[in-house]
Amino acid sequence: MADQTPTHSKQYPEDRSLDTTLRPQKWDDYIGQETIKRNLSILIRAAEARKEPIEHLLFYGPAGLGKTTLAYLIAKELGAQIKSTSGPALERVGDIASVLTNLSSGDILFIDEAHRLNKLIEEVLYPAMENRSLDIVIGKGPSARIIQLELQPFTLIAATTRIALLSSPLRSRFSGGIFRLEFYTQPEVERILQRSASLLRVTLEAQAAAEIAKRSRFTPRIANRLLKRCRDYAQVHTRSPVITQEIADKTLELLQIDRQGLEQQDRALLDIIIKKFSGGPVGLQTIAAATSEDESTVEEVHEPYLIRLGFLERTPRGRCATARAYEHLGLQKPGQSPLLS
Repeated sequence: MADQTPTHSKQYPEDRSLDTTLRPQKWDDYIGQETIKRNLSILIRAAEARKEPIEHLLFYGPAGLGKTTLAYLIAKELGAQIKSTSGPALERVGDIASVLTNLSSGDILFIDEAHRLNKLIEEVLYPAMENRSLDIVIGKGPSARIIQLELQPFTLIAATTRIALLSSPLRSRFSGGIFRLEFYTQPEVERILQRSASLLRVTLEAQAAAEIAKRSRFTPRIANRLLKRCRDYAQVHTRSPVITQEIADKTLELLQIDRQGLEQQDRALLDIIIKKFSGGPVGLQTIAAATSEDESTVEEVHEPYLIRLGFLERTPRGRCATARAYEHLGLQKPGQSPLLS
């Protein structure tokens, strides 16, 4: 039976090796984000001409848009070693100190989920990024002293989905640039799907690619996940490596993903706002309690796409369902003429 777990909230262990396979291995294979790519190309070429590491970079934007992929491609373009970690993995000052002192000249340190770094770790990073030095405090109280270790020239590339949670001093030290990754267009997602299909050794018909792209929330990671589920459905039900529009439709129906890319949880959230709270306004905490979801899940996973589609509005008093949300769920907004719904 096909996987019915939400496609945008988890990373599935069985897909990790495939995700690595589908990740672009060359600069030219990276589709989309053209403005960012042009800026990065100039940074890379200039750094190579000076024979210096590129300056520190920060990528931010919704999950699944290619922040990690960009970091690895930059390392490949520079011929540099990349060492990867994440904000939650760096719990103590000793953790970041160990990572930094083991970097060689020209290495790239990639920190994912940088918004989850604790403040002590950030304070260690300030001199490391700015002066390439590491300040270590030995002892406590009046006898404490600071030893300054010189670090090898390195580049820090950080990625975050919540840039507002990064402190201003840390953000200001990304001298190479702060880049926001945007959602992809449907043609771009279709091109990504066709490339992924060739790597998965399946044939993806144009109509099927368009249907999957339309329901992928303009996000490559989600598009690739849906493609893999379509491949599984075709293998089980037709024993064919060809994904037709019919196969795509049946797979997406089984996954409960509608024509707008909404999943069951998205529709349930709108349904609760409309039926339990008369369309809003209603607070985030109340929505989370009513849907049995974490506040962060509602705010980071469901809301951005619903707002992008115009189904949800944020107001000073809370969240409100729009007329488009009523229409999508087949409901009539109070006070609205049936002829206008």
